[in-house]
Amino acid sequence: MTAQLIDGKACAQTIRSEIAQEIVDIKSKDPSFKPCLAIVQVGTRQDSNTYVRMKRKAAAEADIRAEFIHLEESVTQAELLRTIARLNEDPSIHGLLVQLPLPSHLDEDEITSSVVASKDVDGFGPYNIGELNKKNGNPFFYPCTPIGVIELLKRYNVPIAGTKSLVVGRSDIVGSPVAELLKSLDSTVTITHSKTKDLPSYFEDADIVVVAMGNSEYVKGEWFKNNKRGPVVIDVGTNFVEDSTKKSGYRSVGDVEFKEALKYVRLITPVPGGVGPMTVAMLMRNTLKAAKRERDNDGKLRQFQPLQLDLKKPVPSDFEISRAQQPKEIKDVALEAGILPSELEPYGSTKAKVSLKLLDRLQNRKNGKYVLVTGITPTPLGEGKSTTTVGLAQALGAHLNKTVFANVRQPSMGPTFGIKGGAAGGGYSQVIPMDEFNLHLTGDIHAISMANNLLAAAIDTRAFHEATQKDGPLYRRLVPAKKGVRTFSKTMLKRLEKLGINKTNPDDLTPEEITKFARLDIDLDTITWRRVVDCNDRMLRGITIGEAPTERGFIRHTAFDISVASECMAILALSNSLKDMRERLGRIVVAASKSGEPITCEDIGCAGALTALLKDAIKPNIMQTLEGTPVFVHAGPFANISIGANSVLADKMALKLAGVDPELPQQLQKEKAGYVVTEAGFDFTMGGERFLNIKCRSSGLVPDVVVIVATVRALKVHGGGPEVKAGAPLPAEYLQENVDLLRKGCANLAKHIENAKQYELPVVVAINKMASDTELEHQVIKEESLKAGAFDAIVSNHWEEGGAGAVQLAEGIIRATDEVSNEKFHYLYDTKGSTVQDKIRKIAIDMYGAGDVEFLPEAQKKIELYTKQGFADLPVCIAKTQYSLSHDASLKGVPKGFTFPVRDVKVSVGAGYLYALAAEIQTIPGLPTHCGFMNVEVTEDGEIEGMF
Repeated sequence: MTAQLIDGKACAQTIRSEIAQEIVDIKSKDPSFKPCLAIVQVGTRQDSNTYVRMKRKAAAEADIRAEFIHLEESVTQAELLRTIARLNEDPSIHGLLVQLPLPSHLDEDEITSSVVASKDVDGFGPYNIGELNKKNGNPFFYPCTPIGVIELLKRYNVPIAGTKSLVVGRSDIVGSPVAELLKSLDSTVTITHSKTKDLPSYFEDADIVVVAMGNSEYVKGEWFKNNKRGPVVIDVGTNFVEDSTKKSGYRSVGDVEFKEALKYVRLITPVPGGVGPMTVAMLMRNTLKAAKRERDNDGKLRQFQPLQLDLKKPVPSDFEISRAQQPKEIKDVALEAGILPSELEPYGSTKAKVSLKLLDRLQNRKNGKYVLVTGITPTPLGEGKSTTTVGLAQALGAHLNKTVFANVRQPSMGPTFGIKGGAAGGGYSQVIPMDEFNLHLTGDIHAISMANNLLAAAIDTRAFHEATQKDGPLYRRLVPAKKGVRTFSKTMLKRLEKLGINKTNPDDLTPEEITKFARLDIDLDTITWRRVVDCNDRMLRGITIGEAPTERGFIRHTAFDISVASECMAILALSNSLKDMRERLGRIVVAASKSGEPITCEDIGCAGALTALLKDAIKPNIMQTLEGTPVFVHAGPFANISIGANSVLADKMALKLAGVDPELPQQLQKEKAGYVVTEAGFDFTMGGERFLNIKCRSSGLVPDVVVIVATVRALKVHGGGPEVKAGAPLPAEYLQENVDLLRKGCANLAKHIENAKQYELPVVVAINKMASDTELEHQVIKEESLKAGAFDAIVSNHWEEGGAGAVQLAEGIIRATDEVSNEKFHYLYDTKGSTVQDKIRKIAIDMYGAGDVEFLPEAQKKIELYTKQGFADLPVCIAKTQYSLSHDASLKGVPKGFTFPVRDVKVSVGAGYLYALAAEIQTIPGLPTHCGFMNVEVTEDGEIEGMF
């Protein structure tokens, strides 16, 4: 018998051509598809250089990008592990291998094991080998040489099932994996090795023989002499023996005595030209497989796994539902969301911060769809905006398999322990764990309070020192000598620049310049900056400070605000970067000088320190919903006296994570685009208006659709229904069908739809279902919504059913974003070219329905001052009651023609807006008679009970 040669070289070339063609075919539909193999080589071994060249050449032929990382032989274990960790995380790299052998000072096993399993295209990592050796295992990849052996057998039509296979060699690299693969294909496998007794006898009845000993011509040809089956021989060995006839002085031979074996076998691989080329071809195939998997996962590091809900009726309390659900580890939520481990900073197991580096990594990605959730004018019966936001995200992610993020504010502990409760959603549509969500979270509000109060202390201290010192001592203490050298700090240099003093040596200033620099000359009556506390404390609405004898009669009347009303919180919400936040903090205006010049945080010298206190707070927090979809929780500006929206950075981060590669064809972009569901506080006419005119101006983002949440019961309140009293049973009108009352109340909903349509954005009404609703009542809301110009009005039962109850609403949102463009979006007013009064009138008349605006003397005085100081071009936030379209909480429905009183105007230059205070709006709430904190306890196990 003369054996037929198995041409591994030709077979490998065919496979590489097939891979290249498949990549061409995929790229024709998806130009963003770019498979990449990273090869790490340590040192300059000649054999390693040869193998690396072969792999890079094969990659180029297959249209696979090969990223070659060459490290010096002296590289440390830690440095190499860091390199591998970086490559593990890089989403653009699909396959990663470390060229072996490594220098002796490196732990080869630890290094190869550190390659993440999903990129271990060599297939030698512990996970892939473990899965290979497990019954019904599912490795990401099979080792290249063993699977190359199987591929050769298949391509030469060698039957495997039912055969007897002999594997000579038991190494973890070839022998054992080949045996497992043959067994998985139903061959009866015998493994032998150099210590096997009477080894030649095993060759007599083998159909397939795989030899991987690493010993030149160890298997003799005559061992096949008595085999009548005509065996197939795969020689994996590559050995070098001396040969003076060769230019190199050596030649390569296999583990089988090739010439002698040719006489007795049917098929045999030569060496070279047999298995070797197949190993490289399989490496390319594994890399392609990894790239396809990453594409199918839309770039996610891990496939999303929803949490199952155990729905109960009647629906338990929010706290019971939250406690009953076992959250995923936050690191797993992050991986599913596409956040790299190096971008995640865990705070325990269920919450974490996300590094702003993510935005740099994803800067070229096209944004996902932007969904803004608002509501009708709030009533004591509630509308459920937060619940709808969460339920909609659960529907999109856990039920429609869309990439989705819910973006919400961090709740203040003022309302949490007061009367309103938390803001985690409700029923089966919540952010979990809800106790952590509603309490300290990651400490952002504490950081805001500290930064705010540091500035407050700095203002009063500066005024005190200026009043008690002459220019010379004041300047020397402001710019002290350290080791005989005086220098200006960075913030001082900024003040000098503002004053037009072009000097950097403190000793060079003239007496006039010293006075100009050192004396802010604060007019105490103009100080607007207040201290804050994250608590509802009505007794702090007016206080006196400076009563201690040490303050030398430096007494001043002031007040506290609640922490989430601080301009620092608005700055956190509106900043686009750490640098932007630093500049905004510096621009905060805290008072005026006696000559009327604005005094800033930068003038006080405090902006750098405030930034230091907020450098971690600026990173968005990530949590999850009851169904395991990701939630960004970041910033918490109050909604009736501030902008009432979560942070720009959280929205930008989520939009990039939910986005798509801009190189994708338009149809694929449409199919793969994810959704960011973000919420604006209170109704559209407050939260929505500020979101669009202030937040969108800062971020440059525009929503794709506006969702307005309404309930039958709340609309009946606006229709003139009976007063709702806390603790008293609901009147029958709210529990029984009453179409007339409901239709009257729909005028309030229609006004909000009309207001949203002024911005040229599509509106979808979410009818938040209650048990007492009737189908006819739902139909009435839909009729009135469509009549007012809504794209659709859809009933949603997410409170009772979780995401499943919001699927139709989610599908309506998808239709709206697909069918209606936001390209005609425009702001309500231009910031430049119109006076402060004009902008306030525009909002009050067009949004609220006022007939006119009355500017009280204090407001007129402030407008004149801020106009003089150059702040008239800022947008406007109006602080007013949330319970009416007007300034009067008792006016329900759609009041018209009223006079809107503006009693004061303040400036938030750092945040980037002016804010007008209407009527008697307060900037720190008070506590009710029965407070939420009265129900809160902690068990002996440290579990919190009694919240909501």
